[in-house]
Amino acid sequence: MEYVVGILLLLSFFGLAYYCIKGHNLMIGFLVITIVWCALSFLGAAFASPEFLASTAFYANGEPKKIMSILNAIYQSAPEGWGTTLVNVCWGAWFGRVLMETGIASTLIRKTVELGGDRPLITVALLNIVTAVIFTAMTGAGPVIAIGVIVLPIMMSLGVPKAISMFSFMGSVAAGIYLNPVNFAQYRAFFITPDQMPDFTLGWYAARWGYAAVAIMVIATTVLTGLYLKRTKVSHAWAAQTRKASSEQKDAPLYTLILPIVPVVLKIWLDFSVIGGFIIAGFLALFLCGKMKASFKENCQLVNKLYYDGVVDTAPLVGFLLTLPMFNAVASYASPFFKVILGPIMPKSELVVCIVFAVLLGLGLFRGPMTLVGCGAATLGVLSNVASFSVPFLYAVFAIPTITVNIGSCITQSWVAWGLAYTKVESKDFLKLSIPNAYLTGILLYALTMVSMAGLGAQWFV
Repeated sequence: MEYVVGILLLLSFFGLAYYCIKGHNLMIGFLVITIVWCALSFLGAAFASPEFLASTAFYANGEPKKIMSILNAIYQSAPEGWGTTLVNVCWGAWFGRVLMETGIASTLIRKTVELGGDRPLITVALLNIVTAVIFTAMTGAGPVIAIGVIVLPIMMSLGVPKAISMFSFMGSVAAGIYLNPVNFAQYRAFFITPDQMPDFTLGWYAARWGYAAVAIMVIATTVLTGLYLKRTKVSHAWAAQTRKASSEQKDAPLYTLILPIVPVVLKIWLDFSVIGGFIIAGFLALFLCGKMKASFKENCQLVNKLYYDGVVDTAPLVGFLLTLPMFNAVASYASPFFKVILGPIMPKSELVVCIVFAVLLGLGLFRGPMTLVGCGAATLGVLSNVASFSVPFLYAVFAIPTITVNIGSCITQSWVAWGLAYTKVESKDFLKLSIPNAYLTGILLYALTMVSMAGLGAQWFV
């Protein structure tokens, strides 16, 4: 019976992968797969031997758990445990809206262009760096679109073809996500609950892996942009539109341009509250840029509107995050049956894992089985239960396809889909540029993972 249930679970896993590839709603997909896996796991447990179940999540302290306690853990306790992550997401989205409202983000971009002068490749390189820095603090489709409508016309006015402009901008956005505290908290929740492993902080991760990951992706994206430019003709489209837009916008004070990185710096250097950093930097931006000169009531309305707009930006993500922990919880009950089928063939060596994931990076596209914001959570559940790997190692292994491949290269990502429509770039033309970057960056990052995350001590295991 264990083999039958394992095969049925595996078939449902492929069904989820197909569902994600077709671009359907992730919240509904993970809710349905949670129900299916719950039913199949209970079916398997009903016929499995006590010896088989004794070492699984169906038992606690040598005694079988009650059915109701298991259901409550899956459908109630699991989503409740993600409260910290959701709060971080909402405040991060608010901070992104503040940077847009005050003009700080757009001013950073314009000053960067002035610094680059009439040298297109230098300007593109500087834009990639600044965009990555901005998105260490900002997150969500709204901020990406707000920065995109500034950066993309500028690149195209410099003669950079629109497909290369799209590729370069989306790659630099993804690079910044590697150090974004909101995304770090979101992805870490796939592996541990907030009370587990307190030493696995953004500061520890950044110093050991995160800084290098950002640098590798920015450099790889910029180098490939330069190579692509050498093979194409210069086209000065959208130049007049860009100059007009720039002249109508007022620059934020120069001393406020440091504010986008304040929350990240406070978190990494002082381990200060992420939300506290957003609040401090956000209100400083509003006051220093003259957005709080109205009456107290009007100021409150502005802050409330920015928070509302930020939450709207992240609403689909919030729905997904409320469903995902249910899936994570039920995966622990389904994993013994997966292990029966996949255990003999799953890699158990850190080196082999890195090689396999590097070869299969393309499966991170279309919400595939390598990305955490697709059906990669199921792959994680299987992999983490067939062998002992440290949490930081697994985090890095899955962050690479999730960020580099899905966020920076996949046309199912909401802001990538927006960018394709905005620039009138064909999806195949974008993928021809982004997929080589995904493999180049991914291979380099897996090499980094082996150097910095492999062979960690017992304190990093759950």
